[in-house]
Amino acid sequence: MTTAQFALAMGLTPALTRQDFVVADSNRQALAAIERWPDWQGRVLVLWGPAGSGKTHLGEIWRVRANATRLERSIDPAAANGQAVLLDDADRDVPEATLLHLHNVVQQSGGWLLLTASSAPAQWKVDLPDLRSRLIAAPGAGIAAPDDELLAAVLAKHFSDRQLRAGADLIAYLVPRMERSFAAARNLVAALDSAALAERSEIGLPLARRVLERMQNPGLL
Repeated sequence: MTTAQFALAMGLTPALTRQDFVVADSNRQALAAIERWPDWQGRVLVLWGPAGSGKTHLGEIWRVRANATRLERSIDPAAANGQAVLLDDADRDVPEATLLHLHNVVQQSGGWLLLTASSAPAQWKVDLPDLRSRLIAAPGAGIAAPDDELLAAVLAKHFSDRQLRAGADLIAYLVPRMERSFAAARNLVAALDSAALAERSEIGLPLARRVLERMQNPGLL
């Protein structure tokens, strides 16, 4: 176990720069949409995809590029007055009247708004007709499920974020045996990191086999 591995147990700060973003067919369209700013039709973009798919990373790339403000859950639409603002998880627990007001302020004041969500706006439960029509009309980009090449790259990035060494043989072993999602890749690397710390062992194939078996059979001790 390396010193870096023990130190990273205290906290994790993932790298979220443009250079760190792993580009593949599943997210290329979403990245292109982000990089078209400020030439956004209607000054609003909706970005959606499954958990752990890179929405936060893309949002951070845009936030830095546009010098945008990331809105917290207590949303003040006035913050968007002529400014660039980012709202994560816009399809969850955001009052519809507030979201409509935010959208209108952006369009009327010449600001920009990036919304991230788990699904396309047409699938959101929205009761306000004006808000629903605006969201559906807004340009958007989705992130698709990863292929083997992207899963391998995402695993490698999560290992790198935690300053953990992972050889190509280990990643090649994990990819066909893990759940095929970005969130699963994140959780698998976290589980391997935790198990390595607990067992004071290197992250290699023997540990990977044990961790995968535990994750696939939660009842096992």
